[in-house]
Amino acid sequence: MSFNLHQLDLLDLISERYLKLRKISEAQWNSHHELPISKSEWFILLRIYQEKETTVSFISKSVDITRQATHKFIKQLQEKGLVEVGEQENNRKEKRIQLTTFGKECYEKNAQLQANLEKEIAEHIGQERLEQLKDILKMNWGIEQ
Repeated sequence: MSFNLHQLDLLDLISERYLKLRKISEAQWNSHHELPISKSEWFILLRIYQEKETTVSFISKSVDITRQATHKFIKQLQEKGLVEVGEQENNRKEKRIQLTTFGKECYEKNAQLQANLEKEIAEHIGQERLEQLKDILKMNWGIEQ
Protein backbone atom coordinates (compact mmCIF):
# COMPACT_ATOMS: atom_id res chain seq x y z
CA MET A 1 0.00 0.00 0.00
CA SER A 2 1.55 3.32 -1.03
CA PHE A 3 1.00 6.71 0.53
CA ASN A 4 -1.02 9.07 -1.69
CA LEU A 5 0.35 12.63 -1.66
CA HIS A 6 -2.52 13.79 -3.87
CA GLN A 7 -4.94 13.55 -0.94
CA LEU A 8 -2.94 15.85 1.36
CA ASP A 9 -3.53 19.53 2.04
CA LEU A 10 -0.77 22.16 1.85
CA LEU A 11 0.46 21.78 5.43
CA ASP A 12 0.69 18.01 5.21
CA LEU A 13 2.38 18.16 1.79
CA ILE A 14 5.05 20.53 3.10
CA SER A 15 5.49 18.39 6.20
CA GLU A 16 5.79 15.13 4.23
CA ARG A 17 8.36 16.61 1.83
CA TYR A 18 10.32 18.16 4.69
CA LEU A 19 10.45 14.88 6.63
CA LYS A 20 11.50 12.94 3.52
CA LEU A 21 14.22 15.45 2.61
CA ARG A 22 15.56 15.53 6.19
CA LYS A 23 15.63 11.74 6.31
CA ILE A 24 17.54 11.57 3.00
CA SER A 25 19.91 14.35 4.07
CA GLU A 26 20.64 12.71 7.42
CA ALA A 27 21.18 9.31 5.76
CA GLN A 28 23.57 10.83 3.21
CA TRP A 29 25.64 12.45 5.96
CA ASN A 30 25.68 9.31 8.09
CA SER A 31 26.70 7.12 5.13
CA HIS A 32 29.72 9.36 4.41
CA HIS A 33 30.81 10.23 7.96
CA GLU A 34 31.31 8.41 11.23
CA LEU A 35 29.97 11.30 13.33
CA PRO A 36 26.16 11.09 13.48
CA ILE A 37 24.38 14.44 13.63
CA SER A 38 20.63 14.64 14.20
CA LYS A 39 18.27 16.95 12.30
CA SER A 40 17.83 19.08 15.44
CA GLU A 41 21.60 19.42 15.75
CA TRP A 42 21.84 20.43 12.07
CA PHE A 43 19.11 23.01 12.64
CA ILE A 44 21.12 24.52 15.50
CA LEU A 45 24.37 24.37 13.50
CA LEU A 46 22.67 26.28 10.68
CA ARG A 47 21.69 29.11 13.04
CA ILE A 48 25.21 29.30 14.47
CA TYR A 49 26.78 29.18 10.98
CA GLN A 50 24.56 32.02 9.77
CA GLU A 51 25.36 34.21 12.79
CA LYS A 52 29.10 33.30 13.06
CA GLU A 53 28.94 33.84 16.81
CA THR A 54 25.72 33.98 18.75
CA THR A 55 24.27 33.23 22.15
CA VAL A 56 22.57 30.18 23.59
CA SER A 57 19.42 32.22 24.28
CA PHE A 58 19.28 33.47 20.67
CA ILE A 59 19.49 29.88 19.42
CA SER A 60 16.82 28.82 21.88
CA LYS A 61 14.48 31.58 20.67
CA SER A 62 15.14 31.02 16.95
CA VAL A 63 14.49 27.28 16.82
CA ASP A 64 11.27 25.52 17.66
CA ILE A 65 12.89 23.49 20.44
CA THR A 66 12.48 24.01 24.17
CA ARG A 67 15.23 25.86 26.00
CA GLN A 68 16.07 22.71 27.94
CA ALA A 69 16.33 20.61 24.75
CA THR A 70 18.39 23.35 23.05
CA HIS A 71 20.88 23.23 25.93
CA LYS A 72 21.01 19.43 25.62
CA PHE A 73 21.69 19.59 21.87
CA ILE A 74 24.33 22.30 22.30
CA LYS A 75 26.06 20.16 24.94
CA GLN A 76 26.03 17.21 22.51
CA LEU A 77 27.45 19.42 19.74
CA GLN A 78 30.14 20.60 22.14
CA GLU A 79 31.01 16.99 23.08
CA LYS A 80 31.29 16.16 19.36
CA GLY A 81 33.74 19.04 18.93
CA LEU A 82 31.44 21.03 16.64
CA VAL A 83 30.81 24.11 18.80
CA GLU A 84 32.53 26.10 21.52
CA VAL A 85 30.57 27.64 24.36
CA GLY A 86 32.06 30.42 26.44
CA GLU A 87 31.37 33.42 28.61
CA GLN A 88 30.15 36.72 27.18
CA GLU A 89 32.44 39.63 28.00
CA ASN A 90 29.66 41.99 29.07
CA ASN A 91 27.09 39.50 30.36
CA ARG A 92 28.12 36.61 32.60
CA LYS A 93 24.63 35.07 32.58
CA GLU A 94 24.63 34.73 28.79
CA LYS A 95 26.78 32.10 27.03
CA ARG A 96 28.27 32.76 23.62
CA ILE A 97 28.41 29.94 21.10
CA GLN A 98 30.33 29.52 17.87
CA LEU A 99 31.35 26.77 15.50
CA THR A 100 34.75 25.19 15.87
CA THR A 101 36.87 24.82 12.73
CA PHE A 102 35.74 21.18 12.65
CA GLY A 103 32.10 22.26 13.07
CA LYS A 104 32.40 24.68 10.16
CA GLU A 105 33.99 21.97 7.99
CA CYS A 106 31.19 19.52 8.83
CA TYR A 107 28.52 22.12 8.12
CA GLU A 108 30.07 22.99 4.75
CA LYS A 109 30.44 19.31 3.77
CA ASN A 110 26.78 18.77 4.61
CA ALA A 111 25.82 21.89 2.64
CA GLN A 112 27.52 20.28 -0.38
CA LEU A 113 25.52 17.06 0.14
CA GLN A 114 22.34 19.16 0.28
CA ALA A 115 23.34 21.02 -2.89
CA ASN A 116 23.72 17.65 -4.62
CA LEU A 117 20.27 16.63 -3.39
CA GLU A 118 18.88 19.91 -4.72
CA LYS A 119 20.45 19.14 -8.14
CA GLU A 120 18.81 15.73 -8.08
CA ILE A 121 15.44 17.33 -7.36
CA ALA A 122 16.01 19.83 -10.21
CA GLU A 123 16.64 16.90 -12.57
CA HIS A 124 13.17 15.57 -11.73
CA ILE A 125 11.09 18.74 -11.57
CA GLY A 126 13.22 21.11 -13.65
CA GLN A 127 15.51 23.94 -12.56
CA GLU A 128 12.92 26.62 -13.29
CA ARG A 129 10.29 24.94 -11.10
CA LEU A 130 12.83 24.42 -8.35
CA GLU A 131 13.70 28.14 -8.41
CA GLN A 132 9.99 29.02 -8.39
CA LEU A 133 9.42 26.74 -5.41
CA LYS A 134 12.32 28.32 -3.52
CA ASP A 135 11.03 31.82 -4.34
CA ILE A 136 7.53 30.88 -3.11
CA LEU A 137 8.91 29.44 0.12
CA LYS A 138 10.92 32.66 0.72
CA MET A 139 7.90 34.93 0.19
CA ASN A 140 5.94 36.50 3.02
CA TRP A 141 2.83 34.35 3.27
CA GLY A 142 1.17 36.69 5.76
CA ILE A 143 1.59 34.13 8.56
CA GLU A 144 4.78 35.41 10.17
CA GLN A 145 4.48 36.55 13.76
